[in-house]
Amino acid sequence: MRSTFSGIEISKRALFTQQEALNTTGHNVANANTRGYTRQVVNMVAAKPQEAVAMSRSTVPGQMGQGVEFSSITRIREKFLDSQFYNENKSSGEWTVRQDTLDKLQAIINEPSDTGVRQVIQNFWNAWQELSKAPDNLTGRAVVKESALAMADAFNLTSKQLSDLSSDLTDNINVKTTYINSTTDQVAKLNNEIFRIEGLGNNANDLRDQRDVLLDDLSKTINITVVEDASGYRVSMGAQVLVDGFNVASTVSAASLEGSFGGDLSSGEVYGMINSRDVLVASYQNEINTMVKTMVEGDVKVTLPAGSVVPEGTIIGTKTYTGTVAQRTLQEADAREITVKGFNGLHKLGYVLNNDKFVTGGDFFQTSDGGAFSAANLIVNPAIEHNVSNIAAALRTYVDPADNVEKVVRGNNDMSLLVAGLSQQSFNFDPTGAGTVVLKEGTLDEFFRAVVGQLGVQGQEAERQSTNQKILVEQVEARRQSVSGVSMDEEMANMIKFQHAYNAAARAMTTCDEALDKVINGMGIVGR
Repeated sequence: MRSTFSGIEISKRALFTQQEALNTTGHNVANANTRGYTRQVVNMVAAKPQEAVAMSRSTVPGQMGQGVEFSSITRIREKFLDSQFYNENKSSGEWTVRQDTLDKLQAIINEPSDTGVRQVIQNFWNAWQELSKAPDNLTGRAVVKESALAMADAFNLTSKQLSDLSSDLTDNINVKTTYINSTTDQVAKLNNEIFRIEGLGNNANDLRDQRDVLLDDLSKTINITVVEDASGYRVSMGAQVLVDGFNVASTVSAASLEGSFGGDLSSGEVYGMINSRDVLVASYQNEINTMVKTMVEGDVKVTLPAGSVVPEGTIIGTKTYTGTVAQRTLQEADAREITVKGFNGLHKLGYVLNNDKFVTGGDFFQTSDGGAFSAANLIVNPAIEHNVSNIAAALRTYVDPADNVEKVVRGNNDMSLLVAGLSQQSFNFDPTGAGTVVLKEGTLDEFFRAVVGQLGVQGQEAERQSTNQKILVEQVEARRQSVSGVSMDEEMANMIKFQHAYNAAARAMTTCDEALDKVINGMGIVGR
């Protein structure tokens, strides 16, 4: 025998199910602009049918349907696209950091420009060229000194800016280390909460969205792989497990990340920071230091003019010059090409303006800390800074018959011309053959232009790679949104559909109610 009230129960179930579908649609619409939100759907299933009540098997054909129920509310998400997003996002993070670092390096080098290091160096050579016109003029010597100070300051500043950039990258690595540990801790806690909620038979959809947003952001910082098991997400960086279900399997530190560089840590922002600091910034610091060291004390060949009087003990070719002025004077037929130790070595061959006294030049440049020459510690010799007469501009001396004392030819400009000509001389920037510099041999200007050219090419490549990776990330994200994102048109259509279904279920209940009213209040009253 059929149940008189089964229609009421069927209508009630329909009302509850369609109402939940409307609520879920409203939840989707409300979160249409929420970052990381995944569209949710109500999964409707036909209720378990029921046999007609009878003493034995009912003779009623088939089973009596019991309406509709919803079995779950699930997210529409594709894990394959998440994995693709993580892979592209890590490369995007790495190249974004590289591009940013190279942009800062270009700003530090500041070439080509009229205010960069190259112009300061050129001003130094020009000052020596001007000094050659009046080598005993103190004003010209003061200009040489100031140009030298300006060049040393420019190198000092460039080195400091590179060191500051390296320190900034180190600080950023430490910040990212804190962020990684904080994120993995939150993921472990969400794993636990999701497990608890879903263990009671509910769907923790919104918590899952929060967890996925955390991993989206983390995938840009380091390379991660994510595997889901019974206890939640298992997050790894290479072979190193960071999160294992409810627990943080391992925390990271700046030292551990640097130790994992090129191994477990193979991409992401942190990889880009370490690479930028230890490879990019360090290489350009080395290039500038090499340029300074080579200019000051690197081997360079110069040809001394005939008539030059070389200091006692000077070796040219196989001949050692010693003795009187005449014996130390180079003749036209003599070998006059000599290899000197950079600017300082050449300056020591000349003679200073010291009241006509015979005094050889000293080191023009020194270091502020007594160590090897670098862009950071380059300074002008304090003796020259405080007294421009100590600049060696002459290469000739004579014996004064009045007192039979060797003196300097005040107006001689041979040294000034040789120094000015160093700008066109070829230096060996890689005497050990280590191959760590951009140019092995060439002039100082050629070396610096090669450094600037290399920086420009690397900057272009980083910009191209960064742009390409951003496009790939956007493409994957667009595909994810096409699957998981909220479409307002679709939600509005669903809202209308569920509303009509709800109204129809309400009408069916009203109809059942009217039928029952007739049965209860209108039947069986004949003859009363």
